[in-house]
Amino acid sequence: MESKISAIAIYAPDKRITNSYFEQFIETNDEWIVSRTGIRERRFAAENEFTSDLCIKAARNLAAENPVITLDDVDFILVSTTTADQVMPSTASQIQNGLGLKNSGALDIASACSGFVYGLVLAKGLVAAGTHKKVLVFGAETLSKFTDFKDRTSCILFGDGAGVALVEPSEQAKIFQVVTGADGSHGKDLYLSQNNSIVNGEQIEVNGKIHQNGKVVFKWAIQTVSSQIGELLAKNSMTLNDLDWIILHSANMRIIEGVAGEINFPMEKMLCSIEYYGNTSSASIPLAFDIASKAGKIKKGNKILMLGFGGGLTYAGAIIEI
Repeated sequence: MESKISAIAIYAPDKRITNSYFEQFIETNDEWIVSRTGIRERRFAAENEFTSDLCIKAARNLAAENPVITLDDVDFILVSTTTADQVMPSTASQIQNGLGLKNSGALDIASACSGFVYGLVLAKGLVAAGTHKKVLVFGAETLSKFTDFKDRTSCILFGDGAGVALVEPSEQAKIFQVVTGADGSHGKDLYLSQNNSIVNGEQIEVNGKIHQNGKVVFKWAIQTVSSQIGELLAKNSMTLNDLDWIILHSANMRIIEGVAGEINFPMEKMLCSIEYYGNTSSASIPLAFDIASKAGKIKKGNKILMLGFGGGLTYAGAIIEI
């Protein structure tokens, strides 16, 4: 059984945080942040607004924007997040309850910024197995609640948001062959820990905040993403000329520019959400899709390469046809 993405929708919190916000407590300014990251603003969830809340609102937006789609018969929910409401119950089960989807399974995915694409990979497998026919794949984060605002290099990056895709059976393949992988040796270079203080035999800080070795992650991302784009194209017997768009995880505009230069692909065909949403981890790819779709860029029949990369360190890529 082949599969397709029937629709994608998002939800972003109302609270807009411009770069000037950070000038109140760290040494920085708008020009410095934009020049190094490409970020102009991001959204922060309200104090009483959590990841499951963002997901539920994204799902309701999906139904409202696509009147022919009903959610009542959704039979599986996959949620990629590193900022779950609780460790247990799962965020997916909270969404299942909030949406009243009584016949749906529920599973959280802990693959950080690559998790949304991992969700598409798993949804494709569920449909191919014939065990499920209607899968909601969420990528959602409330990173502002786990940000160390004393860390000048990382606190400027993160924002909150949620995206959701509906994956269903298709007569023709619309989600093509995929790539997945990890390099766990870099676990200490990007982590959020509330338990074990050791990663790969080395001491880390256990304070429930995000920690990142930006230089290491930056270099790894450009090398890994560039090579995996080539691997993904080869698996699908395609070339860059077959693609209408590429959507990478919006970690930093300089990473996106670096990959575009490495593979010789036009920047105007690299879709992102970094400028007005910041780094939203799992949510960044669906946010970028939504921005481009509402701007009239994405058309029916377009082929889009999506590739996420991040904490783990992990990566996952898929080529889809709209």
